[in-house]
Amino acid sequence: MTVGGLLVSLPFIWMVLSSFKTEREVLSIPPTLFPQDPTIEHYVHLFQNLNFDVYLINTLIIVACSMIGLFLNTMAGYGFGKFQFKGKEAWFIVVLLTMMLPGQVTMIPTYLLLNEMGLTNTMSGIILPGLIAAFNIFLIRQFMVTIPDDLIEAARLDGAGEFYIFTRIIIPLSMPILAVQVILTFIGAWNSFLWPLIVANDEALYTLSVGLALLQDQNVTNYGLQMAGSTFMVLPILIIFTIFQKYIIEGFNVSGIK
Repeated sequence: MTVGGLLVSLPFIWMVLSSFKTEREVLSIPPTLFPQDPTIEHYVHLFQNLNFDVYLINTLIIVACSMIGLFLNTMAGYGFGKFQFKGKEAWFIVVLLTMMLPGQVTMIPTYLLLNEMGLTNTMSGIILPGLIAAFNIFLIRQFMVTIPDDLIEAARLDGAGEFYIFTRIIIPLSMPILAVQVILTFIGAWNSFLWPLIVANDEALYTLSVGLALLQDQNVTNYGLQMAGSTFMVLPILIIFTIFQKYIIEGFNVSGIK
């Protein structure tokens, strides 16, 4: 497993190290693994000359709004899992049916609706369609069903309000599933490419993924610059995974016990 892990990690390690090499050293034969004269000129070039600072801000806005959307999805999943209301099963079936439609099928109708609302080429038009995710609601609802109803009833008898129960009891108990959802939501928002490319005509609204694609088109032979852009895209995902890894393992253990 160690040897296999090293073999799989080698291209990633080479990418990160090459981002600190000069352009001449990146193209040298035979190739070097460690940079002989480390430099951050590629990263400086990304932010000073290629508007990566604008792309970064746009991506962070999308990530932040996606986390708000995850909170709303959690509330919806909690509602479907623990509340009784008229048409509950029918509405949940509708949620499940939306999961069966490929994103490519709904992309054109969504674009036409946003165009009628005047939201094309705006940040709102990029964010709103992905704010609510049926898969997130479904997964969270399935976890909420496993939480004992007696726990919630005891909290209500003690005088706790519904929002207090949700934020102080349900969310802490749901950390294993929410950790998985945070990672998936972050990856989806951080790597958002196709929808921002379709909706946004203004380069000031582009995301990092779109900027990286432009970088590869405009700097075909500048491999050091491409390695720096790719490294900047991948490292935050690894950091987020490292932070929430404990909760993911805990989720596996809880699932195994149940």
